[in-house]
Amino acid sequence: MTTLEIKDLHVSVAATDATDEIPILKGVDLTVKSGETHALMGPNGSGKSTLSYAIAGHPKYTVTSGSITLDGQDVLEMTVDERARAGLFLAMQYPVEVPGVSMSNFLRTAATAVRGEAPKLRHWVKEVKAAMDDLDIDPSFSERSVNEGFSGGEKKRHEILQLSLLKPKIAILDETDSGLDVDALRVVSDGVNRYAQETNGGVLLITHYTRILRYIQPQFVHVFVGGRIAESGGPELADELEENGYVRFTQQAAAASS
Repeated sequence: MTTLEIKDLHVSVAATDATDEIPILKGVDLTVKSGETHALMGPNGSGKSTLSYAIAGHPKYTVTSGSITLDGQDVLEMTVDERARAGLFLAMQYPVEVPGVSMSNFLRTAATAVRGEAPKLRHWVKEVKAAMDDLDIDPSFSERSVNEGFSGGEKKRHEILQLSLLKPKIAILDETDSGLDVDALRVVSDGVNRYAQETNGGVLLITHYTRILRYIQPQFVHVFVGGRIAESGGPELADELEENGYVRFTQQAAAASS
């Protein structure tokens, strides 16, 4: 059983002029365990992506107080690569392009780092082919540079390809549904569900919309407003958001801060 525990997390980001820090997260408490799927939902600018980057160790974001632990280990003391090797995975909202590095080399290098040894080539080729088939990815993409010239949907499929091959303990998926058509959304969702079932991994799914929750069904739903979790519940909370939006929560946050 793996547990990612976030306690009273406060995070700031440098202002544009770099003279000050702007607080974004204002006391986040959240626990994600193996076998659990959590949906973190909120309006634009609420700080959802900041939370994902803080967990992953993005240098732009400064943790000013609070803690993040993985099975009791202090995540904040780990480098970015140490967090990945410990079992944390982030599928980014805007995957970056890496010109000159083929997908096949990137994936095998990542797998070697996470597993502690290079996968046997013959088995690895079969493993990658099976994972690409599951995600309807053309085999020719393996020799293309990482994400270079990929469409938004292709980039998201390759994020889930990494998830399938690296098999982390906890997967943080930052708006994986953005930019996907209906068919791609179903394929990507199937990939996430397959990962969760095969590895008993924990999933933190960050999204604006409820449409992906038709395919990936969370046990826990959290409404994120104003840099903190405003309310937590089960799938019924997502149904309320689908019907009424975030107005109730944004009004409560505005009243609390006034």
